[in-house]
Amino acid sequence: MKNASCFFDTNILLHLLSGDSDQAACVEGIVSKGGIISVQVLNEFASVASRKIGMTYTEIREYLVTIRAICDVRPLTVETHLLGLDIAERYGFSFYDSLIVSAALLADCTTLYSEDMQHGQKIENRMVIGNPFLLEI
Repeated sequence: MKNASCFFDTNILLHLLSGDSDQAACVEGIVSKGGIISVQVLNEFASVASRKIGMTYTEIREYLVTIRAICDVRPLTVETHLLGLDIAERYGFSFYDSLIVSAALLADCTTLYSEDMQHGQKIENRMVIGNPFLLEI
């Protein structure tokens, strides 16, 4: 059964391709239990993997097949967009980070794994941001 309580930001999944074996192993440990991502995460992953890592689109497709088998993928909706605007205004996140946060909230996740946001920060009193490379949240 997939873990439906955690959401993965793109930056966490990219560590699976990292040259840092400790970080890759850490991420593999949490991702292997399953979780939730959004279509935005798939899009950002493909963009970074192509532009910065130099993966071919065939390699990206193959890699994302595995990610989609492990994680439930949520669509980007108008509801995600509107909540993202509210989150950006309320918490001061960038709009695209706010879309990640809103997708995680709409999926009823209790943990959002990300390196880009403040470790331990509570969002809407029901979800906490966790950096898996720092001490436990």
